[in-house]
Amino acid sequence: MQHSGEYHVSVGKDHLVFASAHFITLEGHRCEGLHGHNYHARVTVSGRLDDDTWWVFDFVELKRIARRLCDALDHLVLLPLESRRVRVSEQGDSVCVAVDGTPRYTFPRRDCALLPIPNTTAEMLAKLLTDRLRAELGERGAGSLTAIEVEVEESVGQSAIHRATLE
Repeated sequence: MQHSGEYHVSVGKDHLVFASAHFITLEGHRCEGLHGHNYHARVTVSGRLDDDTWWVFDFVELKRIARRLCDALDHLVLLPLESRRVRVSEQGDSVCVAVDGTPRYTFPRRDCALLPIPNTTAEMLAKLLTDRLRAELGERGAGSLTAIEVEVEESVGQSAIHRATLE
């Protein structure tokens, strides 16, 4: 049977969620206050069908990986480590956050996700999850994949999507 072309496999179940707090700072704008979202994620992988399994990638494994990535952000304060305006420093069991040189927050370290992104926007969270998913899939030898796409919805009807091509 001929199975040419590209296929897409998506998972976006109700358990691909993370409830997190964050704030955003943008140059020329007032700093937005600390607030939270019940984020929903959708993961799509694209590629050719495997000749033996007849799938692009195993749904069960994709859900397991996506769930673990979402769990790593769940019930935490999301803090950007690569911001030009936000400085995050660990002091013992605490994390201190300054914005434009002015101390703003102190959190218990166990309640924080220190993220290698410049801002905690939905776009940057989608890219972060895409990058982490790409690394996990690479470890599993998912060589027939051609693209990974992650959508992060921060409220109903409001989401950001990041797509990375693998070829």
